[in-house]
Amino acid sequence: MFREMEEIGRLERFVNDTFDIIILNGRPASGKSEIIDYLLRLPDAERRARFHMGKLGFIDDFPMLWTWFEEDHILAEKLGKPRLHTDAEGYFKYEYLWHLLIERIDLEYHKLLRDHPDYYDDHTTIVEFARGTEHGGYRAAYPHLSDELLVRAGVLYVDVPFEESLRKNRRRFNPDKPDSILEHGLPDAKLKRLYGETDWEEFTAGDPAFVRVRSLRVPYVVFENEDDVTTDTPDLLATRLEERLNQLWRHCSEET
Repeated sequence: MFREMEEIGRLERFVNDTFDIIILNGRPASGKSEIIDYLLRLPDAERRARFHMGKLGFIDDFPMLWTWFEEDHILAEKLGKPRLHTDAEGYFKYEYLWHLLIERIDLEYHKLLRDHPDYYDDHTTIVEFARGTEHGGYRAAYPHLSDELLVRAGVLYVDVPFEESLRKNRRRFNPDKPDSILEHGLPDAKLKRLYGETDWEEFTAGDPAFVRVRSLRVPYVVFENEDDVTTDTPDLLATRLEERLNQLWRHCSEET
């Protein structure tokens, strides 16, 4: 079974000249949303030629999470009922809810393929989420993604220290649009508690190109962004992103 699944993965990642799935990880405000915004603005032909990415689709757990916050606010403040997901300070009541979000991501992927069997003929899906050790980290999250998703995926991790995540989180927060992908933010104390520590280095220790999830080897690269090339420096962003995604493509080719 192990060899069969890895062989499927080798074939799926190279059906076309583009990635099928990019899993985009990193602390909040690390630059993930800015990378997506940059890619969206490119002509399809340039995105394919330079970054091995087709037309873009997205599965992001933030809109799912924010819906829970809104539902709990309505229940507590308008209906006088108990909150379902979060306490009064906005923390999840149960750690397993973090894993439920990953299961929801995986469910959305399967529904996408069910409804559009030829989706990856011309599309790349970006799957985005962040995880800190306080709620299980990446080692706890990744096993909730199915083999069917992982065999098509490569991982791009946007690496910034916590201090940079904190700085940019403060900068981008727009209290009038707390549900916005580009303008949402967390209070300092909540950001530190949830994302002050990350297990990315432990999760990927021992292999500079592949991370093991069950029996699968999933290729990854790290996009270093402590110098913040994702803010107002599109040429620098493009150069680094192109280099990193081409490296990820080479990691994938090692499996063919």
